[in-house]
Amino acid sequence: MTTTTAPNPARGLGLREVITHTWYMTDRQFRVFARQPAYLVITLIQPVIWLFLFGQLFRDIVDLPGFGTGSYLDYLVPGVVVMNAVSANMWAGMGMLEEIERGTLDRFLVTPLRRGALINANIVAQGCSTAFQSLVMIGLGRLAGAHYPGGLTGILVLIVGSSVLGTVFGAFSNALGMVARQRETVIALNTFLLLPLTFLSSAFMPASRMPGWMREAARFNPLNWALEAARSAMRADPDWAMVAERGAALIALAAFAVWLSARAFRGYRNSV
Repeated sequence: MTTTTAPNPARGLGLREVITHTWYMTDRQFRVFARQPAYLVITLIQPVIWLFLFGQLFRDIVDLPGFGTGSYLDYLVPGVVVMNAVSANMWAGMGMLEEIERGTLDRFLVTPLRRGALINANIVAQGCSTAFQSLVMIGLGRLAGAHYPGGLTGILVLIVGSSVLGTVFGAFSNALGMVARQRETVIALNTFLLLPLTFLSSAFMPASRMPGWMREAARFNPLNWALEAARSAMRADPDWAMVAERGAALIALAAFAVWLSARAFRGYRNSV
């Protein structure tokens, strides 16, 4: 005789609750952005400076043998978009620390709110913010004269790739904030990591022009994975196998970062 297991209605209910509560907490963060729209504008100032200042300063660098493109602006736009995703999301832990210091996070812990929604909302809000900023910079690059032969598909890959990369660093930053609980630690680590991650990638210079040791380091740099996938997808003849490979690596790293952030949150919850 065979037996069948009845479906568990509580499981479906729990999933719906997680989705509903995640949307509620995400909407809360969107309302913060809506009340302080200057925040998103201010965060765009530095990447816009990179885009136009570096685009003009290094525009003749494409004349170097083996550079591989005729326009430095075409090359630079994905680099600036990806760099902004890293630099903006590396400070996510500061927001988590602020929630802890104000007691907001502790108050949410005594409500019926699903615990996973607190972490999920941060990830969704950061991803949406990164996608918006990426779209703005892509548009500004186009107005400045950049070309995107890969069309909308290539642009979409760049936006999704930058958002996934932002999730990686945002989740790691949240985990660090909850473990260290000190602003100085988050600031020090972000300051230490940003420049090495940027310059050990092809953000400003193709790998073919790098010293051998830098090329080797770039192979293990997630910032470079996003750049390689985006630049390939934005070409007229994309290498979709490479795009899929780099994309899968980024998604796997993002999943690990989110898991680590959830573990850090569980540790914080057990400590209060």
